[in-house]
Parts: sequence; C-alpha cells; structure tokens
Amino acid sequence: MNCTINGELIIIGGAEDKSGNREILRKVADMINKEEDTMIVSTLASDLGKEVGYDYKNLFHDLGVKNVEILDISSREECEDKNFLDMVKKASLIFFTGGNQLKITSLIGGTPLYEEMKKLHENGGIFAGTSAGASVMSETMIVRGPDEESPKKHNLSKCPGFGFMQGVMIDQHFAQRGRIGRLLGAIAENPSILGIGIDEDTAIVVNKKEEYFTVIGSGAVYIIDGRNLTYSSLLEQESEVPLSLFNVKMHVLKSGNCFDLNKKQPLEEERIR
Repeated sequence: MNCTINGELIIIGGAEDKSGNREILRKVADMINKEEDTMIVSTLASDLGKEVGYDYKNLFHDLGVKNVEILDISSREECEDKNFLDMVKKASLIFFTGGNQLKITSLIGGTPLYEEMKKLHENGGIFAGTSAGASVMSETMIVRGPDEESPKKHNLSKCPGFGFMQGVMIDQHFAQRGRIGRLLGAIAENPSILGIGIDEDTAIVVNKKEEYFTVIGSGAVYIIDGRNLTYSSLLEQESEVPLSLFNVKMHVLKSGNCFDLNKKQPLEEERIR
C-alpha cells in the first residue's frame, strides 16, 4: 500500500514545547507567509475550545503570525455556517489542537466544512495537528486502546480518519505512554499499513512532492513495517494473550532523520530545510 499526500503536513506527538525554543510551533508558523496568510486554530477535539484556542492564538502571534482565526464549533449544524466555510476557504494552514480525535471526525465528517477542508488539502493547503489532531491525519486512526501493554488481539478501537496521509496509522505520546504494544497490534491486523509512533515534543514534517518526512523535536519517531511479517498468532488465540509476531521491521528516527514513504526506507540526512 502506497503512502499518498497532497498538501504538506506537520504531525505532532503532543505536549510540544510552548515556552522554550518552541521548535515545532515555530516550524508550523514558518510554513506560511506570516504577514499575509491566515492560519486557523481548530479546537474541535477539545472540551475547552475557546481557552485552548486563545492560548495557541497568542503563541502563534508571538511567533510572528499576524492573522490567526479560531475555529471553535460544537455541533454539526455549525458546519454549514457560511462564516466558518469562508474562514476555511481563506486559510493557508489549519492547526488541530489535542483532545479527543473521535470528536473531530464525528463533528465534521461528511459536512460542508469537511468538504472545504478536503479542497484546501487537495489544493496544497498545509495541515498541522498535535496529539488527537495528529491521529486524524491518517486514513485509519486509533480511538482508544490500552497503554503499557503487550500487543494483543482486538483490544483497540479504531475508526476512519481524514485520510490526509494514506497507507499509515499514527499514534502519539508514544514512548511516554508506552504505546508500542497497541501499534504493533494494529499493524498485525493489517500488515500493509505502516505504523508511525511519535513521541511528545516531536513531529514529522511531510513533504507533499517527494513523499518523505523529516523528524524534528526532542524525542523519537518509530516506524513499524509489517509487510514482511512471516507469522502472526492473531487468528489462533484469545484476546487476553500477547501476540506472536515474527519478522516485523522497526526503525527509530531522531531529529534530522528522514523517511522515504515510497521506498519505506529511513535516511540519515536532513532533507527538508
């Protein structure tokens, strides 16, 4: 299964630095013309929408972005509001905050607002997301599952994401919450999907043209490739028993490393400036 991308993506593992160097948020801000372009902070995932929205708005103002709008909606009816649709049409970048990823997709999936976001992405618009906002970027997202456990059968809840990055499944807060087991379990269910686990204060910057990404931030990114899986006990055991998975490949990437999404190969050198 190929990984395909249209617009550029910045996918953040959550808990990005907001008070120090702010490397990741600075990278988000630098992706657009700070004087002329409009950035949207979407708080769809959060239960504290306005508060979170203004926090990020102030952060991006501090980083030089002049035009920052907050998209804070709580019903599907609002997704037909002309003001919100026009906001998305004028945007160059949409940043999704953390919270509950299912809240994002269930609120806007299939609505005119979602269609405008798809058009923006297809026309080269930039999308960034942290934590829950990272998970929705892939075509299938993990909604919930146990942390700090061995990979097991059917212990995950998954649903369709936005599909902005196809052929992958993304998990966040990866090392901090011990999520390698649940991502391995997800890949066992469909080894053609590439698993990407992203630590906190860490992000992948995905290039739309060459279909590779570069790692930035203080943590690591973990790539789980199950295409050459030779044996899995998935179909022959109970759900509470750990899975056997043979010949699974894993790469660990730090800041500056790249990954070729077509060849499924890591690269040492930094390629995105």
